[in-house]
Amino acid sequence: MASSCSTLTATSARDPRVGLLRSDMKSARLNWIDHPPMEDEPRAHRCHRLPTPMEWHRGETEAAPAPFNLDNVGHVDAVVAAHIFPINSRSGGRQAHAIATKHTFATRNLASMPPSVAAAPAAFSRVAVIGAGAAGLVAARELRREGLRVVVFERDAAIGGTWVYTPATESDPLGLDPGRGIVQTSLYESLRTNLPRECMGFLDYPFSSRRAPDGGDTRRFPGHREVLRYLQDFARDFDLYGLIRFHREVETVERDRDGRWQVDSRSVDEAGGDGGDESEAFDGVVVCNGHFTEPRIAEIPGIDAWPGKQLHSHNYRVPEPFTDQVVLIIGSAASAVDISRDIVRYAKEVHISNRSLPDEPPRKQPGHDNMWLHSMIASTHSDGTVVFQDGSSVQVDVIIHCTGYNYHFPFLKTNGIITVDDNCVGPLYKHVFPPSHAPSLAFIGIPWKVAPFLMFELQSKWVAGVLSRRISLPTKEEMLEDFEYHDWLAKQCELPPVAEWRNLMYEAAGKNRVARPESYRDEWDDDHLISQAEEDFRKFSYHIHL
Repeated sequence: MASSCSTLTATSARDPRVGLLRSDMKSARLNWIDHPPMEDEPRAHRCHRLPTPMEWHRGETEAAPAPFNLDNVGHVDAVVAAHIFPINSRSGGRQAHAIATKHTFATRNLASMPPSVAAAPAAFSRVAVIGAGAAGLVAARELRREGLRVVVFERDAAIGGTWVYTPATESDPLGLDPGRGIVQTSLYESLRTNLPRECMGFLDYPFSSRRAPDGGDTRRFPGHREVLRYLQDFARDFDLYGLIRFHREVETVERDRDGRWQVDSRSVDEAGGDGGDESEAFDGVVVCNGHFTEPRIAEIPGIDAWPGKQLHSHNYRVPEPFTDQVVLIIGSAASAVDISRDIVRYAKEVHISNRSLPDEPPRKQPGHDNMWLHSMIASTHSDGTVVFQDGSSVQVDVIIHCTGYNYHFPFLKTNGIITVDDNCVGPLYKHVFPPSHAPSLAFIGIPWKVAPFLMFELQSKWVAGVLSRRISLPTKEEMLEDFEYHDWLAKQCELPPVAEWRNLMYEAAGKNRVARPESYRDEWDDDHLISQAEEDFRKFSYHIHL
């Protein structure tokens, strides 16, 4: 069950357990030592974590619609059919079925189809989307489907957001200097998805291995370049490039006296230089700027006197610079697991500090003679020694902080109405709408430990439906109450429950990742779910011949 913070965040009360990860927004450091690890996650980690990764889109409540079946699509409301198949809803469900099953959609039709409902009223006719990553792209598509005029602001020269790899890193390897040149991506060269591709795609645009071109990455857990190619295909097939203003950095988003949003942006050329400034008024703003650019750093006693090198995983790219060095990695999530396995081939030794590990002697990791798992760090010293809470110590050359990121919206001016407190963004209704500014301001992609693209899409459908006046929000007072998140987004969009194979596959991938940390991307036991996914994908045919 979601905590109250997960649906309406940023309360003023302080939980003493938060000392484990209390965030100082000025220094971006985390306190890892105030209290011993506890079973409950600290508020800073649980506030935007959904009850279970996929529960919110299961069809288990009494009000959930019947499972979708192409054979009875004629009985599905025309609006629902239009959301599932991007065709004119006035054609009716049977025609949607006929067109979809012929696999003959032309690229030019995907973006030119009329919206599924009448154009939005003038009150919400023009909407700004900040960011052209996965969240911004699907938000732009859904907003336009509802008849809204959309402008997407993207600082970089290309779509994809964090999925655009670059070998460049920031001048401050810890990412603490506010004057540093920010690199948007956190990708490392070897990164592969930690979810199977069947779970990665949007509902009506499958991320099938059959989409990969000759010589492309057809692995079930593909590399980052394949994900970027998928997003590029998505933007092209839905004709989204024309909505995007590249090299435009949003500097200020502020509501004026008329209730509209003034968006101030500046032109940034490829060399990082400044260009012209612009100020425009929008009826609504959808924030899709991601949260993988502001590192969170562990607070470690004695670190100022420790002589070694430190960096955050945000600035890790390749393992060769760590050849013959002793490397300490702080963290236990996906980046820590990946980077430790990447570096161990080159480093003299790799040590991993896990704050949830009991205070017991170091454990050598299976399959590696030079990698150990330790408890939390107790202290660091000027001779290069790192001491752990179990009493063991190691001479370390490099510390890599795989400790996550802070939510960061430097452009958003709301006079303190929307805050980031202990890394909780709020108050937000259902992780999306701030009650005081709803529905004209919305956030996409705040929750973590989810199937991201699916969540982006469902949240975007909901936001677009609200802005077009097709979906109603509760009153401000009702939004300030606590609500369950289960199944809710899909039902608000009048969509059928998401296929159960997605939930089962997500859970299977997580269990397999724990059981086979070295090989889970290449060995699995859920082929029966892949068959179900492929059958589901046959409903859609955007340049895929299944």
